[in-house]
Amino acid sequence: MTENPSPPSALTIAGSDSGGAAGLQADLRTFLTCGVHGLVAVTAVTVQNTLGVHDRSDLPPHIVAGQIEAVAADMGVGAAKTGMLASAEIIHAVAAACDKAGIGRDGAIPFVVDPVAAAMTGQSLFDDNGLAALRDELLPRATVLTPNLDEVRLLTGMTVTDREGMHTAAVVLHQLGPKYVLVKSGHLQSDPECVDLLFDGSTFVELPGPRWQTPHTHGAGDTMASALTAGLAKGMPVVEAARYGKWFVSQAVEHSYPMGAKVGPVSAFWRLAPEER
Repeated sequence: MTENPSPPSALTIAGSDSGGAAGLQADLRTFLTCGVHGLVAVTAVTVQNTLGVHDRSDLPPHIVAGQIEAVAADMGVGAAKTGMLASAEIIHAVAAACDKAGIGRDGAIPFVVDPVAAAMTGQSLFDDNGLAALRDELLPRATVLTPNLDEVRLLTGMTVTDREGMHTAAVVLHQLGPKYVLVKSGHLQSDPECVDLLFDGSTFVELPGPRWQTPHTHGAGDTMASALTAGLAKGMPVVEAARYGKWFVSQAVEHSYPMGAKVGPVSAFWRLAPEER
């Protein structure tokens, strides 16, 4: 029997969502439906459902770093992304492990930093030390930074209310060190379209998409960032991978569904054949 070729691989460095809508569960689901093998470094275990995050337990930083080093050394990483990193100590460990593995802006492996600094309700998931570590240690290592508007506010102090503000925020964030900034517009409810903005320090690229009228958007940010990461793992240039991520999440939001008492998840089921759903 001839061995099958290995698929591209992508690593998510993220927390677990017990509701299965966001976090590493959303990342792995997206990787799979994009044809990419998912690798995991778990940072925290959360107690959450559609009503919010009720509790969490953070993993020891050396365990987080060890997971990154183990899979990178043996299985190879085509691209990597972060999600919830929980603490400044974990960020320090992740930065060191990524440097060792060649993950990041100056390494060979593309690195998507999804700065999960705010929960669904907008509250910060970091203290001041965590935010400072995110800004100082991970943003300069990022190939692509993918904040939503709540995360823009937490990282820069800017409240964005229109597309012009998104342009200004992208410039400010780019000055913090990432190679590309992708400002997501899902929270800009005043705009009838959902136009995300990619900036490389000189050129703005708009990524337009429909604004679906649904409250069920839990996991949308994770899904877009992980689809972008999957695209990079498959060898796409950043702009093409960003367009791919935008296309993927637009479909996922269109096919989102209610589950639980409040905000339901976006769906990856649209990528399956009807008889498999």
